[in-house]
Amino acid sequence: MRRRHFLFGSLATGLSACRRDRRPRLNVYNWSAYVAPDTIPNFEKEFGVRVRYVTYESNEEMLAQVITGNSGWDIVFPTHNRVPPMSSMGLLAPLDRSRLKNLPNLDPQFQSPSWDRALEWCMPYMWFGTGIAFNRSVAPAPSAWADLWSPRFKGRLTMLDDPEDVIGASLKKLGLPFGSTDPDEIRRAEHELFQQKPLVRAYLNAEVRDQLVSGDVLVAQLWSTTAAQALDVSPSLDFVFPAEGFPLYCDCAVILRESRRRELAHEFLDYLLRPAVSAAIAQSTLTATANAGGHALLPDKLRNSAALYPALDVLRRGEWPGTLPPAAQRLRDRIWTEVKAS
Repeated sequence: MRRRHFLFGSLATGLSACRRDRRPRLNVYNWSAYVAPDTIPNFEKEFGVRVRYVTYESNEEMLAQVITGNSGWDIVFPTHNRVPPMSSMGLLAPLDRSRLKNLPNLDPQFQSPSWDRALEWCMPYMWFGTGIAFNRSVAPAPSAWADLWSPRFKGRLTMLDDPEDVIGASLKKLGLPFGSTDPDEIRRAEHELFQQKPLVRAYLNAEVRDQLVSGDVLVAQLWSTTAAQALDVSPSLDFVFPAEGFPLYCDCAVILRESRRRELAHEFLDYLLRPAVSAAIAQSTLTATANAGGHALLPDKLRNSAALYPALDVLRRGEWPGTLPPAAQRLRDRIWTEVKAS
């Protein structure tokens, strides 16, 4: 999913041709806008290493590199439902929990998540959900996925440029499972998307944030982290998790089996698990940390953000999408191509 704007790709720089940097090097490939400005420099200074830090914008972009097993990366950050297939394909190294002393800092809901009960393969990092961002001038305010099919939003509505979320929202509108694998149900969702298409201004991800702030877009299907960034800039905006239910996602740090620097990789993961480090990242990037210790250190405004940390009664409407079987994924991809091309 392309869901973040570019922040920076920190490559080891400043080396002269006549002097070679002999410090150990760790290669980290992460989503953009997912660390604080001092996260990497502080780790390098404390551990006497250098980090090659580069960013990507989608799981697919990351997987295209690591699937060869010879990518050169040590650590990547797949979304939770990519972890099981990556481990099944032999791409991941098992975590050595004895080297992750800060694991108890994770929030209880991430201590034994459905996608990796024993945290054998991944360390939960940041999490988010999908909902609706809207201008407070809209009355009545949207509260359900079905509202995104209202003619009153024609030309002022955007949907995510993401098949999982868009098809999932259409399924939920119909009262069907977000992760349905039934071809007939998926085709029904496709029909709904064709009905909605004349109302949609564009299929956009993080780029819509500025259009929401300016008022050009009134309503947008959006990830909660991106919405929180927009709300932080403009008090005229609000965000809601839809009544029919919504997906939740967690991006997780994993160590690739190809890595020859596993001890250092574990040091980096344990560093990210420190409450102070986690809090600094969450505060800098306006994302929701999976680290309970870090969450406790956040200022009240962030710690109590309904977009980033929804209340328990709201969370009960959420679901963690699993990994789709290949046939269902191919059908969804084909439908998505048809919808966008229509």
